[in-house]
Amino acid sequence: MTTVRHQQLDRLLSIMARLRDPVSGCEWDIAQNFASIAPYTIEEAYEVADAIAREDLVSLRDELGDLLLQVVFHARMAEEDGHFAFGDVAEAISNKLEARHPHIFGDDTTTDAQTERWEKVKADERRAKGETSAVDGVAISLPALMRAEKLQKRAAQVGFDWPDPSGAAEKVREEMQELAEATEAEKLEEAGDLLFAAVNLVRLNGIAPEDALRAANAKFERRFRAMEAFAAHDGRKFDGLPLEEQEAYWQAVKASERAETA
Repeated sequence: MTTVRHQQLDRLLSIMARLRDPVSGCEWDIAQNFASIAPYTIEEAYEVADAIAREDLVSLRDELGDLLLQVVFHARMAEEDGHFAFGDVAEAISNKLEARHPHIFGDDTTTDAQTERWEKVKADERRAKGETSAVDGVAISLPALMRAEKLQKRAAQVGFDWPDPSGAAEKVREEMQELAEATEAEKLEEAGDLLFAAVNLVRLNGIAPEDALRAANAKFERRFRAMEAFAAHDGRKFDGLPLEEQEAYWQAVKASERAETA
């Protein structure tokens, strides 16, 4: 089995090398660089998450392959420039996993919870890199919602956090008022403050903001499609209806959902 896995991985690495061959390779693949490939890497990660959310294991297999291709692509470009190769990537993550699990691979016998141990090891890693701020290393390229949550969690690790959700809830109300009173020049900043405060409130309620918003998106999409279907069933085109009648369909969809779950 190990030999088969090696053959499969070697095949993928060979294909990537062939595609990047400056003489006989693919013109598109040769033209790429780290920056041009990065958006595809992000997209593939989201498609993996989408397959998981849909519980589609066939798609998950395919999407994981697409994501693996991104790793192989970046590693190949780095190897061509003399920086590192795929093997170095695998070695680096292996070293990191062993270092972050000293209770499994080392002689750590502490009884710290896994999350506490993990955060302590990661903090040690950041200090070893010369990072001094609690918020160092939070990737700028993360989706803004996810980055807001990570920044808040880092701040909370050093005690800068609301003791309970009530303080965060009051902050949301404060930011809503400030946005309502903002001038045009101030609205962007105040809107950002409101969203950041909302992330904090959701986080302090023990909910991942990204998961919450993803669920809300799915619910809105489901209900919107149902409104369109209701209108079509009545022989009407939804996008030509007055807002009051569209709202009536919205309420009808919600009532239908309540009836189904009753």
